[in-house]
Amino acid sequence: MEVSSSSKKEMEQPHVVVIDDCRATRMIITLLFKKFSCKVTNAESGFEALEILGLSDDKQTSVNDNKIPKVDMISTDYNMPGMNGYELLKKIKQESSTMKDVPVVIVSSNNDPTLINNCIEAGALMFIPKPLKPSDVEKLMPMMK
Repeated sequence: MEVSSSSKKEMEQPHVVVIDDCRATRMIITLLFKKFSCKVTNAESGFEALEILGLSDDKQTSVNDNKIPKVDMISTDYNMPGMNGYELLKKIKQESSTMKDVPVVIVSSNNDPTLINNCIEAGALMFIPKPLKPSDVEKLMPMMK
């Protein structure tokens, strides 16, 4: 069976998971990644992101299972209720064998140097100040897994 050109294009698109508790911010970041031909999946909390990534309730589903699409990058807000971006980052990088190599970018209006350093030390690829700009996404594109 031959894959249609639109299906091939969709399969080749980098897949980004965007996590932010603010709907407007999530939509802006989504539009920026889509402008660069990325497929985007949204989550409004760290807990929802863990479900999308197959990491909730300590059930680590393989990305190769058809249930979870390949993820090329994760963009998460830092300040979120329930589970902040740092806690989510640690779960992804330290507790997941399937997602630990996926680049995680923290996007936040909080520019505390200690917070930034903690995120980088925990495995964040970058810490980007809000608002995310097209030039930021352009820099991220070659860093996708």
